Amino acid sequence: MSAAALVRPRPVHRAADLLSAYLPGSFYYSSARGSLLADGVHAPVDAPHGTRAAAAAAALTAAAVAGVEEPVVVGAIGFRPDGPSSLVVPALVRRAGAPGGDGPTGAARVPAWTITPRPEPAAYTAAVRRALDLIDDGDLDKVVLGRCLDLLADTPVAVPALLARLVRADPAAHAFAVDVSAPGDPAPRTLLGASPELLVSRHGTEVVANPLAGSLPRVADEDENRRRRAALLASAKDRAEHAHVAAGVAEVLGRSCVDLDVPAEPSVIGTPTMWHLSTRITGRVADPADPGSSALALAEALHPTPAVCGVPVVRAREAIADLEPLDRGHFTGLVGWTDLNGDGEWVVTIRCAEVCDRSVRLFAGAGVVAGSDPAAELAETGAKFRTLLRALGAEDPR
Repeated sequence: MSAAALVRPRPVHRAADLLSAYLPGSFYYSSARGSLLADGVHAPVDAPHGTRAAAAAAALTAAAVAGVEEPVVVGAIGFRPDGPSSLVVPALVRRAGAPGGDGPTGAARVPAWTITPRPEPAAYTAAVRRALDLIDDGDLDKVVLGRCLDLLADTPVAVPALLARLVRADPAAHAFAVDVSAPGDPAPRTLLGASPELLVSRHGTEVVANPLAGSLPRVADEDENRRRRAALLASAKDRAEHAHVAAGVAEVLGRSCVDLDVPAEPSVIGTPTMWHLSTRITGRVADPADPGSSALALAEALHPTPAVCGVPVVRAREAIADLEPLDRGHFTGLVGWTDLNGDGEWVVTIRCAEVCDRSVRLFAGAGVVAGSDPAAELAETGAKFRTLLRALGAEDPR
């Protein structure tokens, strides 16, 4: 028998097959570059803030030595330095191309929802006004304030069908589903979403980050959408907010990358519910074998960007802890994957929800800068909720 005959052919998967195969407890991730479905746990990756990339590299090396084929680390990291982390080397990984709009539809039944805002809208706008006072006093240049919607269904939520609807609604988004179960949960807890914001990717020597800041809701009328795109590009307030974010990301990547390209002007990108100012920053790592230049190491260095925290970062994080009534957990953290070569993709955990049995908690936030209007920031978070509300078949509570 020839050596070639002994080589087992690699299974060929379709993106729709991976989406259909997803079950709660699995890890799912898809973007324009492809789809990944991971199952089982070969080894957990448990390390404190700032050392997770090194721990992931060690776990990947150990997995390769143990015979795991093409091992990866997958999972999610929370917003705060002491926040939750769910990184693992899975036992089985399947890959496919980018998803299309033809994924499984799931059950057609729409649950009856009870929706509770946290905090109440009036309390959120009051927090924005307090943040504006801090900005006026010179304590902050920007702070991002989040809020939640707690939804309760009359039956358990079908997570695979919900994920499928998110992917089908926007195949170009960075869709994800991660098990984040904690002791005491009555059922598996899943973090899932469709993030528009790439924190950082690395493939070979190429590094890409795509920070977003400055937003307007998308509407059905295309003439009005053209006006809103133009208004975003012309808005001094939104451009200033975006400049904080792009400069912060460029400064961090400049420590590890060469040939860094930062466009002088932002562009506008769209999702099914929003328009965002966007800057696509590219560069190269000089030595892709350097553990400090892995996708996860770069993501750790970048997190949290001013897009989800503020400027300056430490003071903004203190203000968030003071002004937001609930701990963010995984919201505005990062989710993604890294392989043995250091390649990978990590996205900002936005347009997301946590699902456990009949309960769903949705998250959204808005950046507050000088000139922000509290009512407009409330409306922006409401528009951002629509990604998940539509997928859930729930009414917008406004």
